Amino acid sequence: MQKNLVKEKILSGGTAYGVFCNLYSPMIVELIGHIGFDFALIDAEHGPAGIESCEHMIRAADSVGFPIFIRVAMNIRQNILRYLDIGALGVMLPQVNTRAEAEAVVEAVKYPPQGRRGLGPVRAADYGLTIPLKEYTLNANQEILVAIQVETVAAVSNLDELLAVEGIDVFFIGPADLSASMGYVGQMNHPEVQAMIEKLVQRIRAAGRVAGTVAYTHEALAKAKERGFYLIVHGVIAMMAKSGQEYLEIARSS
Repeated sequence: MQKNLVKEKILSGGTAYGVFCNLYSPMIVELIGHIGFDFALIDAEHGPAGIESCEHMIRAADSVGFPIFIRVAMNIRQNILRYLDIGALGVMLPQVNTRAEAEAVVEAVKYPPQGRRGLGPVRAADYGLTIPLKEYTLNANQEILVAIQVETVAAVSNLDELLAVEGIDVFFIGPADLSASMGYVGQMNHPEVQAMIEKLVQRIRAAGRVAGTVAYTHEALAKAKERGFYLIVHGVIAMMAKSGQEYLEIARSS
């Protein structure tokens, strides 16, 4: 199992930059790695990716030596296990609103005694051929990144309880769903939403924990860095659209 340099970086006070990939394409994942991003985050919540397609994208990431994290739609232990078994070095769970839900995520990711993840000679363990499974479980518990999304008013109300859960590496603020939960659907830049994000980051950092978020524009990136987010994610569609639109503007300007 490869060392999770992203987890090591953010937990030591550095900032890691990745790309949300909600398109099925091993080639895009490979390109993201060659460009120089620290990781790719496959969206298996809003995107079409299933277990098999995620496995192909993980193999593409392995070819360029950078990690894949997966946003898993359902907080069900056996479901999370399948994405980890194919070799994801981290998972993100959306809509985590209570301490019990957060603890369930940790239990699903960690092998005993820290958790309840089932063990087998799977791809992530090199099919049990290169190292003993016991050694693999120790490595997995150390290296796999665990992220939960804080993106509802309920999660905000329970933030102190969420922050008290051991084993969570990143508290990822989702502006879109947070804005909807606050009554400002689709208005991520509404002053009330932005004020809430500011307060959340301060509370997460005051607890000595790592905050993450998305930043699809230069302005959003600058603000995320200023606020102290240590895990910042671009979007593959936003990246492609901006490049294509700028190209067409130049092409059609004469």
